[in-house]
Amino acid sequence: MANTREIRRRIRTVQNAAKVTKAMELVAASKMRRAQQRALAGRPYAERLTWVLADLAETMPQMDPDTLHPLLQRRDVEKACIVLMTPNRGLCGGLPANINRRASSLALDLDVPVSMIAVGKKGRDFFRRSDVDMRATFTELGDYPDYNDILPIARVVIDDYLANEYDKVLLVYPYFVNTMTQEPRVHQLLPVQPPEDQETQAVDYIYEPNREELLADLLPRYIEMEIYEAILETIASEQSARMVAMRNATDAAEEMMEELTLARNKARQEQITKELLDIVGGVESMQV
Repeated sequence: MANTREIRRRIRTVQNAAKVTKAMELVAASKMRRAQQRALAGRPYAERLTWVLADLAETMPQMDPDTLHPLLQRRDVEKACIVLMTPNRGLCGGLPANINRRASSLALDLDVPVSMIAVGKKGRDFFRRSDVDMRATFTELGDYPDYNDILPIARVVIDDYLANEYDKVLLVYPYFVNTMTQEPRVHQLLPVQPPEDQETQAVDYIYEPNREELLADLLPRYIEMEIYEAILETIASEQSARMVAMRNATDAAEEMMEELTLARNKARQEQITKELLDIVGGVESMQV
């Protein structure tokens, strides 16, 4: 058994680690509340925008395929692109590994050359070690990005798609379910697929100037909003996962301190017993 000095040193080390993880838990909890509010507040707008897109797309079957907007035109998939959303920092449990694993599986399933647009350092670092073409990286968005911060991402995606750099764009990101659960999701970004099952109101709206022009203006904004909403979901998932991970680490450190304290007490008892036996033995030897 280790001596008491070594055990006390280990206890101090674990105590210092517990203080750090507790502080990180509190910081993550503070950021998590704001990130969750932003993610949840953005969902109604994204859902309403999807509804408008579905309503406008009702006229698509009557449109000439040659005059269909390029972002709606479907092509044979010979090249694909994955927009991968991951955290910038670690210490958030298995969240980065789950997202990277989902993106890797998707790249293999596509069975075509795949390019990658990495939003976040964890995804960039993971795929940098592979032979995947890294088209672009964005790692400086911060904890609270606004809408204008994601416009360069959307511009790269749209411009490359219109230039036929790839024929399909998929978005991979963690969807915030609750504080304990964040699930990897895959969403087709391009070509835009208006949701056929989206319920629309039985109202014959009059659009000005017309449906086609409004649809052409709405499609880029729809893509921007999808990317922005995915980033908000990623940040909320990251902060939630980090808070839970740091709470588990703090609990584990406290359990370890209890075990080490018990071991220290046992070591002290053994040492005291040994010293008493030495004293008794010395007294008896003097009496002989």
